[in-house]
Amino acid sequence: MSSDLNRRGFLSATAAVAVLGLADETRAEEAAGGGGQARKIKIVGVSCSPRKGKTTAAGLQIALAAAKEVAPNVETELVELAGMKIDGNLAAGVQAEPGVEDDFGKLVPVLSDAQVGGIIIGTPVYFSGMSSLCKAFLERCMVFRKNNFALSNRVGGVLAVGGARNGGQETTIQSVQAALMCQEMVVVGDGRPTAHTGATLFNPGNDDVSGDQFGLSTAKNLGRRVAEVAIRLAGAR
Repeated sequence: MSSDLNRRGFLSATAAVAVLGLADETRAEEAAGGGGQARKIKIVGVSCSPRKGKTTAAGLQIALAAAKEVAPNVETELVELAGMKIDGNLAAGVQAEPGVEDDFGKLVPVLSDAQVGGIIIGTPVYFSGMSSLCKAFLERCMVFRKNNFALSNRVGGVLAVGGARNGGQETTIQSVQAALMCQEMVVVGDGRPTAHTGATLFNPGNDDVSGDQFGLSTAKNLGRRVAEVAIRLAGAR
């Protein structure tokens, strides 16, 4: 009798798991276009490197390309902060210098667009931390938090490029993730099979990450993971 009850319980639990899994797949398919006309889901990559078009941007391009392959309704956009004037002090209420232009206002409509389902922040690693440009950008994102948490429930991922294979990428990623959590974003790491904190790339000093096969795989997995979760969240809404 006892073994029979245990067997029944096991079968019931197995069936429940199968039903939940099927429901998740159905929601994802509907968001991806299986249930009719799917709304566009945009994944935005933000490169916080002061050097335009270099390794951080290259890593983000890899991640965004992988995100776009997840579903036909996924669109991507890369924003490079290089050359922009972003003053983090303004987030603390400090008055802007007279005559000095600040470019953060240009980013607000891009990131707050209703179609944006995910944001991937990319930064180079300096002394095991994010770039000063990345820090200023995240501080200025205070405007979204004050505006009824405008980034809430967007998916957030982080990519970091270091000058060594283990050059502080993970500590940098975690510090950026902490800021995204304060925005009520849904923070994810790179997906399977690497499945760690995020994309960790290595720049050997020649501004070329194409030889970093492991790092490139984490970038692809991150982009795919951000898109997959954004699609699931869109279906849940």
